[in-house]
Amino acid sequence: MIARRILITGATGAIGSALAMVYAAPGISLCLHGRNKARLDEVAQACRKQGAEVQTQSLDVRDLGELRSWLVTLWAEAPIDLMIVNAGMNTHVGADGCNEPWSEAEAVLDINLRATMAMCDELIPFMRARKTGQIALVSSLAGYYGLPMTPTYCATKAGVKAYGEALRGWLADSGIQVNVIMPGYVDSTMCTEMPGPKPFLWTPERAARRISRGLAKNEARITFPFPLDFGTWWLAVLPSAISQRILRLLNYRV
Repeated sequence: MIARRILITGATGAIGSALAMVYAAPGISLCLHGRNKARLDEVAQACRKQGAEVQTQSLDVRDLGELRSWLVTLWAEAPIDLMIVNAGMNTHVGADGCNEPWSEAEAVLDINLRATMAMCDELIPFMRARKTGQIALVSSLAGYYGLPMTPTYCATKAGVKAYGEALRGWLADSGIQVNVIMPGYVDSTMCTEMPGPKPFLWTPERAARRISRGLAKNEARITFPFPLDFGTWWLAVLPSAISQRILRLLNYRV
């Protein structure tokens, strides 16, 4: 399937904006979402210079009613070939080991997981009726094993991973491709603000190219970089006591 109409949420972030630029080309229609209106306009303009048709939206994905209405409107205008659910947020425990701020934890749950599921719930019936479509959900390598500094973020990304894998199995015979994207550390504001080491840091442009190749091949999991993917996978497989010790040795601690 060649994606001609592509929806990207979180298009003002590092990965989202890089993905928009990777896909921007003549004959491509981009529906870009982002809360930062000024940055969204910049990304849209850059994509238009590459020949793409672009429309933008700055709604808060936590407002599920408005989010669903927007998706229905988009589909009524023209079917969406590829939906990349990329909008995300992070929070972390305090430097003194205090709890994550609950208001931020709730926002992470709403943005990373509930909004992701609501978007799929809204568009899947349309895609099933059309018997084609592709859904890409951005999880994280942190979805393999919870890191001590970011418990809520890890929980949501593990949820997105499991949800996406379940959708792929459910929809396999419906003509709908579902892919789970699991990046490691990608140079961005959110990455910089996250505590702990950041090995094998990739640029957003490199990450976007890897993601677009993986989506074109319909890879079930699009993971990168390999060394970090391999290591985090083992954290989930090993006995928890060993995994916790490894994290402490690597300075993943509060």
